[in-house]
Parts: sequence; C-alpha cells; structure tokens
Amino acid sequence: MPLLTLGVGVDRESDRMPVIVFNDGPRWAGIIVDEIVDIIDTQLTFEMEGIAPGVLGTLVIDGCSTEIVDTGYYLTQVSEDWFAAADDTLESRKEILIVDDSPFFRHLLSPLLQQAGYSVTSVESAERALELKDDGTQFDLIVSDIDMPGMDGFEFAEAVKASSEWAETPLVALSGQTRADWVERGHRAGFRSYVGKTDRDGLLNRLFETLADVRESA
Repeated sequence: MPLLTLGVGVDRESDRMPVIVFNDGPRWAGIIVDEIVDIIDTQLTFEMEGIAPGVLGTLVIDGCSTEIVDTGYYLTQVSEDWFAAADDTLESRKEILIVDDSPFFRHLLSPLLQQAGYSVTSVESAERALELKDDGTQFDLIVSDIDMPGMDGFEFAEAVKASSEWAETPLVALSGQTRADWVERGHRAGFRSYVGKTDRDGLLNRLFETLADVRESA
C-alpha cells in the first residue's frame, strides 16, 4: 500500500506509526500522521479558503480551528489517474460468485464485496453453483465456504478444476477452520488462497491480489 505524509514531523525510526487508510474500490492508500486525536462522524460546515494545496479549508471543532485535508489531492499524488482508474474499474466490475450454505455469511459478504466494487452472485450450495456452470454462467473469481452439507468446499473445488467451463477460474476458500492441514488440503484441491471466515480485510486483500495475478499472467 503506498504511503504519503502531510509534511508533518513523522518519526521514521519508530516501529509503529499512525496511518489513515483510504479505500477506493480495489485501490488503497495511506497517509501517515503524527497522531490520531479523535474520530468524529457528523455533518460539518466549513469555510472554503484555499489555504494551500492539499487543504480544503477550516472548521471549528470543540472550539479549535481545524484544517480539512483534501484527500483527493493526496490520492492523485499516489497516481495521477487515480479517479479515472476508479471509474474504469466500476465500468468493468469483476464478477464474483459466493458459495456458502449460511444465509448470514452470504448477506454479510455480498454488500461488503459490492461496496468494494465487485458484482456479486451468491448461492447456498456447491450443487447450485455447478448448475450455474452447466448453464454457461462465467465468473472472474469464486469464493467458497469449506464446511458445507452435501458437497463440501474441497469436493467443489476439485469439480471446478476438473471442468472445462471453470477450470481457469481462480478459487478462494473461506472457512471458520484454518488448521494447517485444512489449508494444505485446500491448496491441493485447487484453491489459490485460504482465508478465515471472519477476516474481512484479509478476504478483500486476497481477492485483489488474486485478480491482479490473473491479469498479469493473461
């Protein structure tokens, strides 16, 4: 993840530095700061003064005059085409299939991935996913639970890799069980990555990395 500073006196010798992280679809950037004093979630009205590049203006918070950082300015320091690239990503959303027998996790993951810029289809079983395969539906990546009734995630991955339709589609395993033997078996079955079911940030990172690898190898 690219890191920027606001020109403040950052202690680069320190093992730990506070960073404010910004996420725009598949892109991430961080701004290193001296200190995070507080987090406020509210509607605020500030004066547009154009103090300096990277500063939108000022507002008063708890009696203190506070500069408002122009995050867009800093994101374009990471990449001049940051926002153009973000628009292109939205125009060509990657198609993700979620296979999980738990309605709770399907309802949890679908909006998370949609917010990250993906187009999401979710099904309740490996058997239903294979019906989509037989119908000719294509996806850019498949996220599958491991512990499912009927055909489990290992068997599903093996069936996917043995098929002509989805053999090249990358698979990411999602499981509440992250024992080393399960992870190893998952890789043997055909999963590129294995992520704990509660690790949402880890899942987003694995999806981005896996799709980037596929793009580079194409």
